[in-house]
Amino acid sequence: MDALIFDCDGVLVDTERDGHRVAFNQAFSRQGLEVEWDEELYGELLQVGGGKERMRSYFSKAGWPTHVTDRDAFIQQLHASKTSMFLDLIQAGRLPLRPGVARIIDEAITAGVPIAVCSTSNERAVQGIVDVLLGEVRSQQIQVFAGDMAKRKKPDPEIYHLATSSMNLNPGQCMVVEDSRNGLLAAVRAGMRCLVTLSTYTGGEDFSEADLVIPSLDDFNGHALTLEDILTRLPAMP
Repeated sequence: MDALIFDCDGVLVDTERDGHRVAFNQAFSRQGLEVEWDEELYGELLQVGGGKERMRSYFSKAGWPTHVTDRDAFIQQLHASKTSMFLDLIQAGRLPLRPGVARIIDEAITAGVPIAVCSTSNERAVQGIVDVLLGEVRSQQIQVFAGDMAKRKKPDPEIYHLATSSMNLNPGQCMVVEDSRNGLLAAVRAGMRCLVTLSTYTGGEDFSEADLVIPSLDDFNGHALTLEDILTRLPAMP
């Protein structure tokens, strides 16, 4: 296996409902906007990859605030505020790692398997999750590709192509851990194998292209998924 690659939101941490959504609402409130994304609405908005893109899509449909003259600057300012609030939640320990994540990363480090995180979320937020929740020792072994490093968001495979070229990887020898259909499609379109760990908002999505779909890395046919399982129990990697 050339690399074990993780998405961030929903995979490392189940961040969407109680992390990003909360931080978006806090940012809206700080700007004096009468906007609140409830759990149901946010689930629908997740069909749009990337936080800035998500806000732009929402305001394009719901209507832009009347005082906004520069939409790009407005979105950038809101997103910067939201990112700071999200990092505050991470630093406060409000969002724990998902089961099995630290364990299987430790297995990969011990086995000498390169590790990366590929996410459409803000680079600062993703790096914060890796640094704070996985710790300095693990963080030093993980390459992060996130946010505006890729112009096109998942399901476009650009972020995975970036990892492939930067790390000199054979895509067919990489295993990606995702939690959404958009992420799965991005991995598959990049020529990578993909296993899916279900998260709060993704249980009902179509994962027919995945190599394996499980509730979590600690829940695989009654036991915890191991690195050996990925290498031997999934269909043979080319």
